[in-house]
Amino acid sequence: MRKIYIVPNFVTTANLFCGFYSMIAAIQLDFVSASWAIVGASVFDALDGRIARLARATSRFGVEYDSLSDLVSFGIAPGILLNQWALLRFGRLGWIAAFIFVACGALRLARFNVTSDILPKGFFQGLPITAAAGMVATFMLFNESVNWPTNYEGFSLFLTILLSFLMVSTIKFPSMKEVNWHSKSIFWYLLAGVLVMILIAVKPEVTLFLILSIYI
Repeated sequence: MRKIYIVPNFVTTANLFCGFYSMIAAIQLDFVSASWAIVGASVFDALDGRIARLARATSRFGVEYDSLSDLVSFGIAPGILLNQWALLRFGRLGWIAAFIFVACGALRLARFNVTSDILPKGFFQGLPITAAAGMVATFMLFNESVNWPTNYEGFSLFLTILLSFLMVSTIKFPSMKEVNWHSKSIFWYLLAGVLVMILIAVKPEVTLFLILSIYI
């Protein structure tokens, strides 16, 4: 067996833990905790690959483990959250829509695994599953925070189908992997990053939802 590196895979396990906890919280109708757990999982997912590359600890095992963890945290967990929080009133249509989200997320991960070496690094083909799951989680937090007066259940059904379609589409979504950190404009990137962090600190439920909405 090839080497299995402890640190990046431990971070991936933290991602998996957050996804599992999100499912438990959603089943217990604690939707706020379930949503924040998905957000936490996305943070660990962003860290594990970078830690592995910085430590030169990448491995095929880590890639496969990361994909399996992502399916739990960003496919099954938000699917259960959607069903328990907003789609139960639609009966069979609701849980089928939630399953479509999970299935499209799995297809998105499988396609990424087989095309990541041949596609340009400057964009993603289809909406990343992490962004789709983040949109579900932050929409729930946004709705809870501002008490959105609209029919959130009907909008959630529409959002579920839309995100599912975007994940398996061939639409190009920008990636930050090819940002030129030596560019003269890097100062403006840093300034924008500071402003975003301030807004997140002030009102994370609203800011995170708006950022993902603009990205999508």
